[in-house]
Amino acid sequence: QVRLVESGGGLVQAGGSLRLSCTAPYSDFNRNVMSWYRQAPEKRREWVAGFDSVGVPTYADSVKGRFTLSRDNAKNAVYLQMDSLKVEDTGDYSCTQRCFWGRGTQVTVSS
Repeated sequence: QVRLVESGGGLVQAGGSLRLSCTAPYSDFNRNVMSWYRQAPEKRREWVAGFDSVGVPTYADSVKGRFTLSRDNAKNAVYLQMDSLKVEDTGDYSCTQRCFWGRGTQVTVSS
């Protein structure tokens, strides 16, 4: 089963930063649409950010100006830099492309 792999989650205080990584076991990962989602306890999964079909990063309003997407083609990876973190950013963050998902990485922001 093909799975993406997320890493970089952790516990951070409000106002802090984390950088999440997402890698894929196939070679054209950085040439296609991909997205990050998050799910907080007892809440529905929500879209956070992603690269569109022409490689432009797009963001949910709730994270715009604080989160930044980037790609490293040499490492076949996508990064989600999360700055000025808020308690409400807490959740399990997963990346997805096509029908493939990762297992997620937990982000916990304390007040």
